[in-house]
Amino acid sequence: MNLALIGYRGTGKSHVARLLAHKLAWPLVDADIYVEKQAGKSIAEIFADSGEPGFRDLESNALNELTQRSGHVLSLGGGVILREENRSQIAKHCFTIWLTASPEEITRRLSREGATQASRPSLTGRSILEEVAEVLAQRLPLYEQCADLTIDTQAKSPKEVMQAILAQLPSSLVKKEQ
Repeated sequence: MNLALIGYRGTGKSHVARLLAHKLAWPLVDADIYVEKQAGKSIAEIFADSGEPGFRDLESNALNELTQRSGHVLSLGGGVILREENRSQIAKHCFTIWLTASPEEITRRLSREGATQASRPSLTGRSILEEVAEVLAQRLPLYEQCADLTIDTQAKSPKEVMQAILAQLPSSLVKKEQ
C-alpha cells in the first residue's frame, strides 16, 4: 500500500509529500517528475508535442508502474483522476489523501510560482482564477471519489498539513512515530 496525494496544482502535494516521505522514511515519487524523466521532456513540451491526451497516456502509464510498488509516498498530478482506470489503480494500491484549497487560494499560490506557470500549460486559455474555478468544479466529484482522507490546506503551512495527515492515518497503514 502506498500513500498518494491528490488535488489541484497549488494545493501543496509535492511539498507535503516530501515532508511525509522524510517523516515516514518512505521513498518519494513525484509523478509529474517521473513522467518528465520517462518522456525526456517537460510537461509543457509533452503538451505541445502530443496534446493533453498524449500527456494523459504517459501519466496513466506512469501510475501503473508506480502503483506496483508498495510503501511509497506518491505525489500525483492534478488530473490523474480524470481517467476511470487511474481511479481504480489508485483505489486498489493507495491510501489517498486529497489536499484542497479554495480557487482564490490556489490562484494566489500559482501566481507566486512563476516557474509552475511556465511549466504547466493552461487547460482552458482563461485567466488563472477562471481556469482554476472551472477545472476544479469539474474534478471535485472525482477527487471525492478517490479520497480516503481530505485535508484543507487553506491557511496551513506544509508542516501543519503533514501533521494533520499523520494524525489521521490508520494505524494499520503506518507505525506513527511523532
